[in-house]
Amino acid sequence: MKHSRLMTGMFRDRDSAERAYESLRSRGYTRDDVTLLMSEDARRRHFGEGGDTELGTKAAEGAGIGAAIGGGLGAILAGLAAAGAIALPGIGLIAMGPIAAALAGGAAGAVGGGIIGALIGAGIPEERARRYDQGIREGNIVMGVTPRSEEDAEYFDREWRNCRGEDIYRPSWREAA
Repeated sequence: MKHSRLMTGMFRDRDSAERAYESLRSRGYTRDDVTLLMSEDARRRHFGEGGDTELGTKAAEGAGIGAAIGGGLGAILAGLAAAGAIALPGIGLIAMGPIAAALAGGAAGAVGGGIIGALIGAGIPEERARRYDQGIREGNIVMGVTPRSEEDAEYFDREWRNCRGEDIYRPSWREAA
């Protein structure tokens, strides 16, 4: 039986999430490879009203230091609508990436049930999915990626821990094959 290789982690603040996202970019992953889940309140708290952030504004300008850091998480959040992110106002959730499609497809019925169901559907164990749901409610950011190799998975595991990532879930590479 084939299992998902989706690797996930939870980050309490913007700095931690930005650093974790940069670890993905350093290995050639793009925003299309990344799943992000956070509450609308967390987006406002970490990235400002309307998604505009200093990072996002500089990226939009495309000049100077903004061009160098333009692919950062702040820039992605500044352009969520254009990037295919889904805002689910009934549950106050912003989702981007593969899990966003599952939530938009009707899984977001109950406040927590949609998030938990989408995570379980993506291969995350139920107990961890419940912790992520609680963490999102508390203002944390959940990030996920499907590593292309076991070496990438090991690298992300190490880097995310260095970025103060919590509840990092890394499925066994052999089981997921």
